Amino acid sequence: MRVLAAMSGGVDSAVAAARAVEAGHDVVGVHLALSTAPGALRTGSRGCCSREDADDARRAADVLGIPFYVWDFAQRFREDVIDDFVAAYAAGETPNPCLSCNEKIKFSALAEKAAALGFDALATGHYARLVDGELRRAVDEDKDQSYVLAVLTDDQLRRAMFPVGDTPKPQIREEAARRGLLVADKPDSHDICFIPTGDTRAFLGAKIGVRPGAVVDAESGEKLADHAGVHGFTIGQRKGLGIDAPAPDGAPRYVTAIDAATATVTVGPSSALGVSRIAARHAVWTSGSAPAGPVECVVQVRAHGGLAPAVALAVVLDGEPGIEIELREPLTGVARGQAAVLYAPDPVRGDLVLGSGRIADTV
Repeated sequence: MRVLAAMSGGVDSAVAAARAVEAGHDVVGVHLALSTAPGALRTGSRGCCSREDADDARRAADVLGIPFYVWDFAQRFREDVIDDFVAAYAAGETPNPCLSCNEKIKFSALAEKAAALGFDALATGHYARLVDGELRRAVDEDKDQSYVLAVLTDDQLRRAMFPVGDTPKPQIREEAARRGLLVADKPDSHDICFIPTGDTRAFLGAKIGVRPGAVVDAESGEKLADHAGVHGFTIGQRKGLGIDAPAPDGAPRYVTAIDAATATVTVGPSSALGVSRIAARHAVWTSGSAPAGPVECVVQVRAHGGLAPAVALAVVLDGEPGIEIELREPLTGVARGQAAVLYAPDPVRGDLVLGSGRIADTV
């Protein structure tokens, strides 16, 4: 089988490519140039897509003895991931750019180019597993990335390979060292790859500019502070609210609502953060078809954490496939723009991804 191995320059994708070679596939490595200024996108363990990463990927390909190319996807990445990220924050949402990157870049633009060139599959270093074509959590729960892969369709999953998902990360590093891959001890990238400083608020402020508004109390409606833009806030946020005085009862305040149209950020007690129902748009069902009726599941609303038993129902939301989710237990910190990923509820198949949607509203 002809396999295109996406090589980021990190240890996971290098070992993924190595395992594809070892399995007897005809493998070609490719590094995606996602920045127009690659020298500026790495600060230690933060960021990615630097010339250093491209060089690390090339050296790994040389060790494996496979052809290697660098493909320029910078414009597509800027339009489909960075611009989408900025627009979502400007609208008061809290997006996960890894979802957009997987959906629109790696398993859409890249996978389509791979298919056009005659490749049968795309291999990546994601921590997830494909078992009989079904997407499941990785063996290493701390590194599991099935949440950010839940946007993939059944057709995209059929052409995907996740060779490292069955192995804990420490063993991947040991394997890389045994194979002579120099990235064996390279630090993992953290935070958002295109914000190497880790200062998301400053990045968004430079892109969006000042859009002043008010921070108001949820119970009294009293204006508590001014702010420079809703992009500086997310649901459940406690720090950086700009409020000088505590609540009358001394309890901390949290962001409970964001209205981008009026530039209003509402804050209140922790008791106001609980969510019992979620409406999600842009539904994707990994089986290829929506279920005919209610589905018992476990929903996850953040990349790490935020799980609750639930019942999901496929619906039409604003003219597109959506999901209505009723939680058996309330969740906090649920923000519009995040993904709601559905997993099978039973202990045996609880690592199975059923589908996903982007959170549009909560109650």
